[in-house]
Amino acid sequence: MTHLDTAREIADRAVHQVVDWDAPTPCADWTTRELLNHLTAEQLWVPHLLRGETVDDVGDRYDGDVLGADPVATWERANAGAARAWRGVPDDRTVHLSSGDSPAAEYRWQMTLDLAVHGWDLARAAGVDPGVDDGLAEALVEEFSGQVEQWRGQIFDTEVDVADGAPPADHLVALLGRDPGWRR
Repeated sequence: MTHLDTAREIADRAVHQVVDWDAPTPCADWTTRELLNHLTAEQLWVPHLLRGETVDDVGDRYDGDVLGADPVATWERANAGAARAWRGVPDDRTVHLSSGDSPAAEYRWQMTLDLAVHGWDLARAAGVDPGVDDGLAEALVEEFSGQVEQWRGQIFDTEVDVADGAPPADHLVALLGRDPGWRR
């Protein structure tokens, strides 16, 4: 199982635990529904981008509410479609992202981070254990520690201090500006 598969499972497990779609999340600007809408839209983009389409090719079709009346079912379809699209994709395939062309390996890491951390967010909002395993958290911290500063204030908030002996998942979310102790 890849790190992306593990992150996908974390997000999926969290989605299925949410009962209040208007609940606040550790992402201060998003409710649980808004956060799931973001995650779902990101998954809907995956097949297009992995086929070589550009941001302009996809256009605005995933802007706004993509969840409709059944957020969980919409998520399940998008998540399954993205998982299928990733099968067999070589690391060096060029993917046309909004930030520019990137190897598929980098895009895979970005999607892994997005799923793991927003899965953590949704689980916290639902009041359940996020279940981000140590291996995944450590791999994400290693991969993104040197990159996070360029996104501070845009995507990530100021890093939160955590104790040296804190679990790896706490270090991961703190690196991205989340309070590991956040509770609804």
